[in-house]
Amino acid sequence: MKLFNNKNLKHLILPMFILTIVMCIAFTIQTFNQYKKVSIIVNQKIANIIGTITEKHQEIDTKEIVKILNSSNIKESKTGQAELLKYGIDIKEVNSIIQVENQMKSNLIANILLIVLFSFLWLIIILFYLKRRDKKIKQITKYINEIKNKKYELNIDENSEDELSNLKNELYKITIMLKEESEISKKDKENLKVSVEDISHQLKTPLTSITIMLDNLKENPNMDENTKQKFIFEISKQIDWINWLVISMLKLSKLDANVVQFYDEKINLNKFITEIVKNLEIPIEIKNQNIIINGDNEAAFVGDYKWQQEAVTNIIKNCIEHNKENGTINIKYEENNLFTKISIKDEGIGIEKEDLKHIFERFYKGKNSTENSVGIGLSLSKNIIEKNNGIIFCKSEIGKGTEFIIKYMKKMV
Repeated sequence: MKLFNNKNLKHLILPMFILTIVMCIAFTIQTFNQYKKVSIIVNQKIANIIGTITEKHQEIDTKEIVKILNSSNIKESKTGQAELLKYGIDIKEVNSIIQVENQMKSNLIANILLIVLFSFLWLIIILFYLKRRDKKIKQITKYINEIKNKKYELNIDENSEDELSNLKNELYKITIMLKEESEISKKDKENLKVSVEDISHQLKTPLTSITIMLDNLKENPNMDENTKQKFIFEISKQIDWINWLVISMLKLSKLDANVVQFYDEKINLNKFITEIVKNLEIPIEIKNQNIIINGDNEAAFVGDYKWQQEAVTNIIKNCIEHNKENGTINIKYEENNLFTKISIKDEGIGIEKEDLKHIFERFYKGKNSTENSVGIGLSLSKNIIEKNNGIIFCKSEIGKGTEFIIKYMKKMV
């Protein structure tokens, strides 16, 4: 039964089956017509014989002749056979009616021609099928060679249902997949290139500054102690900044290349936010900030604790840096059936409208950015949050502060 599931075979059998039926019908009609013609000839000859006998021998009963013709019993008449032999007709070898003999020969020629015709049609069907199959095989071979040469701009979608067409469709799917992977790989390479360029660009200034200060220390061995300590403190500060920048850029590069493995766990927001605020106690005390936290103690979301902690820390840190002295930062969180929401709002100067749509772009610095701002923290946060099935957006109004809203969409642990 598996043989009939072969779609290639079905495409060949169907026309052959139809052609066979047509051939049988044609032969039936041809045979019937041939039989009719022979019957007419024989009947006409019998009628002529009976007519001649009746005219010359009226005493003969024609009913007896018709009875002999319609009888199923065939008796050999030695007298009749002898009479036919006088005229060179042997009933065992030659038809006694020449016209019937000729008609039978014509019928035989017609039947042979009909068989040849249908055989030729069968051959055409087989050749057409083989040609069509060979064409598809050549196409598939060509497509495979194109794919080997990393050419993915192929449209080989196939609407028919035979096995080779299915193979072409599967090949098309593989082509699309390889094309997508090639584009992702290309994009990853471009991102890596951009990251390296960004790191190089950002490192130039602090490295130049460190070089200048070290040269001053070398060239002035008798430099007073206060100036020397200032240089050393500034060098240490620049090294810390470089260290932070490189680590942040490496994290971004890993995220861009999709090589970071996130581990999901249920994160309680009360504990999560409290720990972040505690880690930021020093910058909060320096600017005398007031942090107000409100939310359901049972609220939670599913994510990678350490990575999400870094993302939210960068957001709160950004708000602290841009908030006014003695200002307040309101942190609210809640959970519903669709998502877990965190809102972080400061009372700073706000973000200009034209800067608002760019604040999550890498190394973008708005008009109201602080002097030490690099423009990488918010970009890193956005990347981390989005990798954790979350979204982040920002609302701001000049003179009224800025609000960051994070939503972690529900997912199972």
